[in-house]
Amino acid sequence: MPSQEEILKAKILVVDDSPDNVDLMLEILRDAGYTSVTATLRPEQVCPLHREHCYDLILLDLQMPELNGFQVMKGLKEIEQGGYLPVLALTAQPSFKIAALEAGARDFISKPFDLLEVHKRIHNMLEVRLLYKELAQYSKQQQELALHDPLTGLPNRRLLEDRIATSLQHAQRNRGKAAVMYLDLDGFKAINDTYGHAYGDEILKMVAKRLVGSSRKEDTVARIGGDEFVIVLGALSGLGDAREPASKLVEIVSEPYFINDLSLTLSTSIGISIYPDDADNVEALISMADSALYEAKRAGKNRFCCTPPGGAPLRPAHLASAAPHAA
Repeated sequence: MPSQEEILKAKILVVDDSPDNVDLMLEILRDAGYTSVTATLRPEQVCPLHREHCYDLILLDLQMPELNGFQVMKGLKEIEQGGYLPVLALTAQPSFKIAALEAGARDFISKPFDLLEVHKRIHNMLEVRLLYKELAQYSKQQQELALHDPLTGLPNRRLLEDRIATSLQHAQRNRGKAAVMYLDLDGFKAINDTYGHAYGDEILKMVAKRLVGSSRKEDTVARIGGDEFVIVLGALSGLGDAREPASKLVEIVSEPYFINDLSLTLSTSIGISIYPDDADNVEALISMADSALYEAKRAGKNRFCCTPPGGAPLRPAHLASAAPHAA
């Protein structure tokens, strides 16, 4: 539940065409300890102001010239896509109370103001509004956790499969190609066994950062478990467009990793599958890239391999032939 301090810091907007009514409400609110209160006499300003400040409560007079409270609420509904309209209607007309609730207001205050009623209704509504925001934020965080790897922050397999499907749709629409690159770290187990999982986790985070930094913004870099990563490349004209990025990744992963006083080295093996040449669906593309990865491992690691008939495993010419090691 929101604390009293959080409630008193909530952002409140008072909307009334009467300066006297505005002054009275501002005085009531400030005397009660609310510290973030603003007001406007112009109802047409409410929606732009709410877009900018995202108020926790809008005290809205229903009877105003040119643009009345009901019209203002209609505009606010377009902003509050979540469905919770933070409006507390102010009205001297008993018949307007039910109409205000039907229009989306969460509650109402009758004019002339009863001080005890004003305090209670404002406090109660702010408590609900802030709790609603907390739950919405928690739901968003849970969704992020469900779609991202908690260690690296990269998309996980669930989100990866969705991203691949989207890339395939774009490729099909544009009569282009897409690539799935399946990466596995050579020598990672030895680092984990020798230096411990804390060092292994740091390596994984550093590798993730290098992979993202070496990829295009439109590409997807995902971690699907352990020391396995997948990169999705879209808008390709053919296999040749995937070879250069793969070669670059082999190079960048093999550069030393400095953790505390240690300099650690490892490498990567990569398997590549191409849509639609190798497969035309998500599962098959991942499986074929995994098979190509196995061929790269079998051929000596520290290289990339394309699915047949893409050719034999390839290794960037500038890399030494010595096996990767931990120093």
